[in-house]
Amino acid sequence: MRNYKLTIAYDGSRYQGWQRQATTDNTIQYIMEWSLGRIVGYRVQVDGSGRTDSGVHARGQVASVKLSGLYDPAELKAALNRYLPEDIRVLKVELVKNNFHARKSAKGKKYEYYIDCREKPDVFSRRYCYHYPEKLDIEAMRDAVKYLIGVKNFASFTDNKETNDTVRRIYNIKIVRSGEKVRITYYGSGFLYHMVRILTGTLIEIGTGRRDASKLPVVIAAEDRSLAGFLAPARGLFLRKVYY
Repeated sequence: MRNYKLTIAYDGSRYQGWQRQATTDNTIQYIMEWSLGRIVGYRVQVDGSGRTDSGVHARGQVASVKLSGLYDPAELKAALNRYLPEDIRVLKVELVKNNFHARKSAKGKKYEYYIDCREKPDVFSRRYCYHYPEKLDIEAMRDAVKYLIGVKNFASFTDNKETNDTVRRIYNIKIVRSGEKVRITYYGSGFLYHMVRILTGTLIEIGTGRRDASKLPVVIAAEDRSLAGFLAPARGLFLRKVYY
């Protein structure tokens, strides 16, 4: 068996997230497996670096798959892109060592969240930004970052009540304004279900003065989802890069 690493971009607008589901075929993972199966002639399992929610996009999702034959990476990439719909694209195919696994080998991830603060949403980016027509205090939001950096229990920032492993490391959060648009970039060891979107909602509440940044340590210590901010919409979120 040969192991292949796939770097994938997709517009998640019309999909039910990355992960294969029993109730629908409309997921990125299923479509990737179906497309690869058409090429190699048998069912395959494609493992992603992690799940992206319904409506979330990716510029640099990574997946791994083991195939029985030896394929030229460039030819495999071209063949895959012929089968895939226009809103899913394989950017790169690499032959890697057999012990590589897209999720288990990952060391960190980078997510980007886009906010449009103008009165009316931008015509061309409205599907890829959260339209929030209020002025945000960027400096207050940046001041909040210091409370989120490091190894912490982020139980207050996830909607998954089943997991007991809620400790994650955030390396950095960068907040940049460009005109009336704001980009928040998250760098971390990994992220919990809805974690980036809840962090974004919390930072937006700080930016509008509805929440005091200095109270974040209390929110973190409480391990109580109800004390954190709202869940920002999926359409503004992109998985930008996976680090190995």
